[in-house]
Amino acid sequence: MTISIPTTVIIMVLGLIGIGIYALLTTRHLLKVIVALQLLVKGAMLALVLAGRLTGQEDLGQSLAITVIIADTIVAVIGMALAVQVRRVIGTLDLRSLTSLRR
Repeated sequence: MTISIPTTVIIMVLGLIGIGIYALLTTRHLLKVIVALQLLVKGAMLALVLAGRLTGQEDLGQSLAITVIIADTIVAVIGMALAVQVRRVIGTLDLRSLTSLRR
């Protein structure tokens, strides 16, 4: 019994999205939340490439994936910069302590 490439990619996509959702639900550390979001986006990006391949429009799927990579990198950099500033102001990266920022 052989497993086809699309089936393998779908398993990988579901695995990445599952791990990302699990990490988002279980962690309260700001950097770990950013990494969990990165995992979710990587799963979506693989799904875009697979959809492009299955529909015969590989160029479109790859173009969308590159666009997602660029947008995801920008979001990650802004999130990391935010984490640095939160660490400077509060002294911790625990998300529960961010409620002290309310006025």
